[in-house]
Amino acid sequence: MISVGIVGGTGYTGVELLRLLLRHPKAQVRVLTSRTEAGRRVSDMFPSLRGHTDLEFSDLDLNALKQCDVVFFATPHGVAMQHAEELITTGTKLIDLAADFRLQNLAEFEKWYGMQHSCPSVLADSVYGLTELNRDKIKNAQVIGNPGCYPTTVQLGLAPLLKDQHNLINTQSIIIDAKSGVSGAGRKASLGMIYSENADNFKAYGVAGHRHHPEIVEALENISGAKGQFSQLIFVPHLVPMIRGMLSTIYVDLTEQAQQINLQALYESFYENERFVDVMPANSSPETRSVRGANELRIALYQPQPNKLIVLVAQDNLVKGAAGQAIQNMNLMFNFDEAAGLEGIGLLP
Repeated sequence: MISVGIVGGTGYTGVELLRLLLRHPKAQVRVLTSRTEAGRRVSDMFPSLRGHTDLEFSDLDLNALKQCDVVFFATPHGVAMQHAEELITTGTKLIDLAADFRLQNLAEFEKWYGMQHSCPSVLADSVYGLTELNRDKIKNAQVIGNPGCYPTTVQLGLAPLLKDQHNLINTQSIIIDAKSGVSGAGRKASLGMIYSENADNFKAYGVAGHRHHPEIVEALENISGAKGQFSQLIFVPHLVPMIRGMLSTIYVDLTEQAQQINLQALYESFYENERFVDVMPANSSPETRSVRGANELRIALYQPQPNKLIVLVAQDNLVKGAAGQAIQNMNLMFNFDEAAGLEGIGLLP
């Protein structure tokens, strides 16, 4: 049994981590921090956890966190890197669900997140935690940068076309039309997130530039080994009036070589041993409600024209897009069954 700390336990990803870890057979949450709720019982804030935990929120105490085998940071950007060096010197492993350890390009990080990186040496040794694509590196990592929710859908949606393949798609004409529920913005008071602003409404945001764009580009370059080949990629996120769920529709232009390949078979083969990636039958339509509350990502393919491919990807942004994937990474880091604590089935209806 390993001991776990969660920094930032009152946000949506923090409580989702707790919900999943309470059912984990080999992990026990010992520390759960909150800047504003120290001393309050978790079940008083989240009644769904009544009878499942007696934990109380506490102030951030590095000495207490150092006693943990692994610490998750479900905090705003910039928090994890303030404490990373001190934690890892004691052997504690760190999994950050914010952006502190996602981008290796420091200039891009500073541009999009408006801060200097405080521990670039730790960043250089960290591992990007897209579980299905970086499994071997994750197993030996001490610091993990958990991917963003949108980038997870894009990478898993495009990886079979890019990894170990050559000249299957035009990398300069990729269009990503992505939608997310409001929980993706976090649990905070904001005019744009209140019910009357979102109900019966549908809007694009970050059209001029979104901080997940450079993460997507860097990740696709790493998958393909083709640097500078995704400079024309278009990514537009949208906010839809639902609590959780994410659907990315990815449009790509196929080369003549790709038009001779059974792409459905390519995807099925690529993910045939992946517990949490479901390649649906051709011309299916993955729905967000089919993965609600589950660490599952579903992919479907359409080829409306010989030279066009549409990739549909659905996931729960709080689970496979955040907390669930983080626990997948933890399981690998401690040589547990990768599916431990993550066997829940999606809630439908």
